[in-house]
Amino acid sequence: MFGSLANMQPRQLAAQVLQFALVLSTAFMLWKGLSVVTDSGSPIVVVLSGSMEPAFQRGDLLFLWNRRQETQVGEVVVYNVRDKDIPIVHRVIRRFGGGSKPLQLLTKGDNNAADDTELYARGQSFLDRKKDVVGSVAGYVPYVGYVTILLSEYPWLKTAMLVFMALTVVLQRE
Repeated sequence: MFGSLANMQPRQLAAQVLQFALVLSTAFMLWKGLSVVTDSGSPIVVVLSGSMEPAFQRGDLLFLWNRRQETQVGEVVVYNVRDKDIPIVHRVIRRFGGGSKPLQLLTKGDNNAADDTELYARGQSFLDRKKDVVGSVAGYVPYVGYVTILLSEYPWLKTAMLVFMALTVVLQRE
């Protein structure tokens, strides 16, 4: 396998490396394009816990839409807790304000006993719709996100997959 890599002409090797870079940049551009269309910094998220069962299972891939700012009670939203990186997928159970007043939301996981006030940032009792909410769930694909969960739980798997992808592209013969 590595012997064929050493036998490549420099121009052929450069072409294969550029092809791999093209694949990565295309994926990045698609992600950014989805972000613009959906008005969400993270237009696709994976359910990481069982807090929304039975509506969503761990590993479900969710598609978000953030163009509609009037979130209703019963709607499932994804939000970020201030100063933390993990998005949370929960249902809106109460809303306050709206119209001329800033819209504030209270959320709860379908499978949780209590609302999310304990999950919010210190001193925060409600979510600010504009600042905290990443988007509302517009659709989902069951279990497809398990790949993401496996890659985050087993970091060596991510490295192995990237090495495999790079070798496949570089060693591909035309």
